Amino acid sequence: MAAQRSSVLLAGLLLLVPVLLGSAFVEELDDTFMETTDPEEIWLIQFYAPWCSFCKQLDPVWHQIGSELRSLGSPVRVGKSDATVNTGLAKEFKIRNYPAILMLKNNVKFNYPGSRTKESIMDFIDRVSGPLVRSLSSTRLFQHAISHHDVLVVYVGATSELKGNLTAAAEELIVHTYFFSASREILPQEVTLTSLPAVLLFKDGTYFIYDEEQDGDLKSWIKRERFPNFFLIDGYTLYAMGESGKLVLLALLEERHLCEENLRYKHLVEKVATEHKDTYGRKFYFGFMEDSGYIDGLIMGEALVPSLMVVNLSNDGYFLPPAPIETELQLLDFLDGVLDGSVEALGGNCFTQRVRRFLYETRMTLMVSDIINPLPASCPSLCSWPVSLAGVQGCPGAWLLPDWLPACGRLRLLLPLHQEPTWFC
Repeated sequence: MAAQRSSVLLAGLLLLVPVLLGSAFVEELDDTFMETTDPEEIWLIQFYAPWCSFCKQLDPVWHQIGSELRSLGSPVRVGKSDATVNTGLAKEFKIRNYPAILMLKNNVKFNYPGSRTKESIMDFIDRVSGPLVRSLSSTRLFQHAISHHDVLVVYVGATSELKGNLTAAAEELIVHTYFFSASREILPQEVTLTSLPAVLLFKDGTYFIYDEEQDGDLKSWIKRERFPNFFLIDGYTLYAMGESGKLVLLALLEERHLCEENLRYKHLVEKVATEHKDTYGRKFYFGFMEDSGYIDGLIMGEALVPSLMVVNLSNDGYFLPPAPIETELQLLDFLDGVLDGSVEALGGNCFTQRVRRFLYETRMTLMVSDIINPLPASCPSLCSWPVSLAGVQGCPGAWLLPDWLPACGRLRLLLPLHQEPTWFC
């Protein structure tokens, strides 16, 4: 029995070792940070609140990141700051949601826009901590880059105004996408360029050449094209796709239970995305979701799963097929109807719809211990205010109360999906 207890104790201590080691590489930052830090240092910082369940879930990942960066000899230092205590530092960085993740490099803040996974955050660190535009000096380096990234933007040619425009775009979009420069010789032979300089975007096993006359502003073009044509989409990504200006055809699937009907919808969308890319690629992205929580919030109800729908992320609108879709031709007819207006647009962000959304969110009141702590006596009227479900599945943290609600209590209110999420504490 004693030996068994010793084994259990040893196992517990071994589990604690990674956490303790990781803690040694994550520094707690306070309001003096900006005064004491070296401007040449690169910092990855997490702002958290002690009561935030999302922050607690991120904590072990954060310590793993700190430990791994140190073991790799990375120049990036990892820190965290309690925004409810270090309010000056939180205000300096305009923190509006928890957990907020950002990188500070050359006194420039880069907000992290992705999911709270180690892999996604490490990819963000690699992108932002390096040069804005990286040089590809050999065919081998080009092949390595294209095999490791779903999307990459490549400038080809000598110094020019176009390269300046690309660098300016990279200053904003480096948080999402890798940028490279290369000579014509290192590109694959199948890449055809009629003139230089040029900007190419590689994805989905092919490439697109920027044409200012046809595509307009370079940064806007990259925003439109920076996602794969067909892929698994989570709530973070779907929210970010609103910047693209494109509609999104989604197959909503049951999570972890891909029955025949689920697979049929998925393959149907993939077939259209692949075989009709030239016809619909400028207007649509294509993908599938295995968690309909974000869509439930969008339609203010429970989405039918499995099913198909088109989402307009620029205005919180959506389109549903007027009849069951069994064939590729029926799906193409549905897309044509969305484009020509013959399929009814639902949702949106008009005044009436915003009122409906507020009422829906009020009905979806959720009270759990990590959202609402016992309220102070100084705020007896707060119970009369409706508080909605905290957050949309897949979105970055829960969202907070608008300014006109009473300023007390740890309550969170979901704002319209197209608005920037904000927090109140």
